[in-house]
Amino acid sequence: MLCNVCNKNKATVHLTQMLEGEIKKMDMCESCAQNQGVDEPGISLVDLLVGLGPAESEAASGKSSEQKPSKCPTCGYSQADFKKSGRLGCSDCYVTFEDGLNQMLRSMHKGLKHTGKTPKNYRNTRELEAKSKKLEKELKKAIREERYEDAAVIRDSLKALAETLQGVETETASTS
Repeated sequence: MLCNVCNKNKATVHLTQMLEGEIKKMDMCESCAQNQGVDEPGISLVDLLVGLGPAESEAASGKSSEQKPSKCPTCGYSQADFKKSGRLGCSDCYVTFEDGLNQMLRSMHKGLKHTGKTPKNYRNTRELEAKSKKLEKELKKAIREERYEDAAVIRDSLKALAETLQGVETETASTS
């Protein structure tokens, strides 16, 4: 099997990563693996997955001009502790090690914010309710600022939205 990077030498280093539900395999020769930071002493596969490759390791050891925090100021947990256990020490660790965690999460998931899954009808209802609250605030502001023409338009939008919301809720109740 040839190296996926140079396509010349025999692949001796084999990496497997799960990305967006698919298994991605990378086969490299020793020299390409060293160039990628895979075979560096003190750099583990966990380092690469967490985004703490050779460049970041140098920064953590003080070889770079930009100094990264090596320990959490609250619990004293270090990046090395995180690498060993795969867990953080406290909620402040998320802020302290934010850059490395964001890189890791981006490589593993679609985004950095968990949105969860909701039934379509519930999601529609929730979006309509949020839009209704926003319009109510705009209506109050327009009345307070004595913009009565704008307030009338917003009021009519609110009525139409309320009818739509009632229709969605009725549809949801009939399908349950």
